[in-house]
Amino acid sequence: MPRFAANLSMLFTEVDFPERFAMARAAGFEGVEYLFPYAYPKDMLSQMLNDNQLTQVLFNLPPGDWEAGERGIACLPDRVDEFKAGVTQAIVYARALGCRQLNCLAGLKPADLPEDIAWQTLVDNVAWAAGKLAEDNITLCLEAINSRVDMPDFFLDTSGKVLAVIEEVDADNVRLQYDLYHMQIMEGDLVRSMECLLPWIGHIQFADNPGRHEPGTGEINFSNVFAAIDSMDYEGWVSAEYRPSGATGDSLGWFKGKG
Repeated sequence: MPRFAANLSMLFTEVDFPERFAMARAAGFEGVEYLFPYAYPKDMLSQMLNDNQLTQVLFNLPPGDWEAGERGIACLPDRVDEFKAGVTQAIVYARALGCRQLNCLAGLKPADLPEDIAWQTLVDNVAWAAGKLAEDNITLCLEAINSRVDMPDFFLDTSGKVLAVIEEVDADNVRLQYDLYHMQIMEGDLVRSMECLLPWIGHIQFADNPGRHEPGTGEINFSNVFAAIDSMDYEGWVSAEYRPSGATGDSLGWFKGKG
């Protein structure tokens, strides 16, 4: 079966964040991710990982002001210095946590920002970040997020757009973060899409659709999807990034026997 990880920003939220590591391990997960580590001391996070024998699978570059609604700054030409400072900060955390992949959120494109300027800013920022991360043998992922339901105006909303960035940057350590939930909304045909995109996929996340809840609450046939991922010889992690419809423990029926 695929190597499953738990997203601690969404799972086990019944307890405070530091307690979620032990709960993930008790549930059978060997890897964890979360949106951002920066609010916590890196030594504390490292201790939580070590105490629970967990692998830090991935986290995001700093996104700007998340609480104010920003969803990344990589496409914004007036935030390049801030983006670069965020990459430097993320590398410090990645070193401390033994994390080999970081995710870049492209951001929301303002209506008055020309498409070509946003695109070139994103490409230049990704190329710069990839070079810096390569020095530490870290992979940079780019995620396509649906612009129909969750993030209107998100700049990279299809796998094709992400691949266009990857092709233009042309760096060995830039990959696609493929989120089943977002791509079911934007593209569908998940199994065949993953088969075609496999050479570029660095990380997979999932939630059912609609609702972004656990497998079995929506339209995606996860038994088939997980079996297909297994048959592709995909070597990366597959992270549960869903909002449990009830208690997290009650949402893990899909995982029983797989951990």
